[in-house]
Amino acid sequence: MITIKSQREIEQMKHSSKILADIHIHLRDMIKPGLDMWAIEEYVRKVCKEKNVIPLQIGVDEGYYNPYPYATCCCLNDEVAHGFPRHYILKEGDLLKVDMVLGLVEDDYCDVSKLNFDDAKSMIAIQEGFRGGVADSAWAYKVGEVSQEVADLWEVTRECLYLGIEAAKVGNRVGDIGAVIQDYAESRGCGVVRDLCGHGVGPTMHEDPLIPHFGKAGHGLRLKQGMVLTIEPMINTGGWEIDHDGERGYVTLDGSLTCQMEHQFVITKDGPVILTTQGEERTY
Repeated sequence: MITIKSQREIEQMKHSSKILADIHIHLRDMIKPGLDMWAIEEYVRKVCKEKNVIPLQIGVDEGYYNPYPYATCCCLNDEVAHGFPRHYILKEGDLLKVDMVLGLVEDDYCDVSKLNFDDAKSMIAIQEGFRGGVADSAWAYKVGEVSQEVADLWEVTRECLYLGIEAAKVGNRVGDIGAVIQDYAESRGCGVVRDLCGHGVGPTMHEDPLIPHFGKAGHGLRLKQGMVLTIEPMINTGGWEIDHDGERGYVTLDGSLTCQMEHQFVITKDGPVILTTQGEERTY
């Protein structure tokens, strides 16, 4: 069911989105060659306890992992999405994608500092009862000096993200978002992942409508004021096809590089307003 969000719900999501965006800003300086990737998971867990926000990915039924055991998804190079954070020393030239979903706790729902994040099963009950402000955002990080291929893919993915958001206007259709992303990515020789997509958000993590990153302009559901959505294009240097590979999550079928960036935003009468913004758009 598609819901139009109230101003109160949007304000809750603004609060949790600010916390999430601040994490991504911190990761810009933290992520560098020599860092153990697991330190990112530890940092996000620490912030969640300090800020009293729930890492909503812990305990979720992802399909391949039930329950998913981590606060973040961390994907390297050819890994598309849903990859495990793990003990891996980042290397010069890596492309790392970090995705997370945070839930703002209000009205004494729970004390996050006392939750056991290592007990994923205990987090399921927290998930089921939670109805607070949700924030969902992923970002890609170039580790040290990267190749031109990585740099170009990073830029194409960022442009796809913002082109898609700009198309999310009252009266437009879902297909307008996918079409502009697909047209731009393919004009740059890249493939657009079709098996995973954006979605509605709040008061739960994944809601209707689904937002594919490919499609035909003028087709699909009409967009309305008050919808809160994510756009999260996954762009490959090779073909669009992906497969699932154990703890590495989804990977490109042909082994090509892949990049993902994601923002959460609300559709207003004046256009889309990004909730998970990290600053002046297209400058980061």
